[in-house]
Amino acid sequence: MAARRDNYSKVAIGFHWLIALMIIGLIIFGLLMTNPDMPNRFALYQLHKSFGICVLILSVLRLLWRLGHKPPPLPAGMKRWEVAAAKFTHIAFYIIMIGMPLLGWAMVSSTELVIPTRIFNTIPWPDMPGLPRDKALSDIFKNLHYWIGRATIVLILLHIGAALKHHFVNKDNVLRRMLPFSKTKRGSETPG
Repeated sequence: MAARRDNYSKVAIGFHWLIALMIIGLIIFGLLMTNPDMPNRFALYQLHKSFGICVLILSVLRLLWRLGHKPPPLPAGMKRWEVAAAKFTHIAFYIIMIGMPLLGWAMVSSTELVIPTRIFNTIPWPDMPGLPRDKALSDIFKNLHYWIGRATIVLILLHIGAALKHHFVNKDNVLRRMLPFSKTKRGSETPG
């Protein structure tokens, strides 16, 4: 019988950290660019859009990878509510990773202010097909983008807190198996 895989693949780990760093950057850009006193706001908006499109593309690729590669099992002994919370969090992150860039794309595609999107000032990105230029519609997308962004910050903090709880309180391998340079044991043992 083959040993059970207790850690994520290098591809899954790479997707996780690359997208996580981009999302944290997007949150920082989002907070800075909405400050009217911030210099170079236009450049920040363009970077925000560029990284948002990158998150969208990488998240779709990550989802396709995930559908073909089963993640390692959750540690034995987790309470039912913890398992449900872990599953909810992962589903919510996929919805956010794909939904937030789509909302941002819809917002800039429907605003009456027509500014072409060029990924990193190089690659032209089209407006979302079929959306009219309509301020009311753009405002809906803008409000959704804003409030889901705030919810994302809360979800990230809960995710980090849960990972730290697993590491320091439960003393299991949940955190270590997602770290890029960490070694976890293979087999049915859970490292302590």
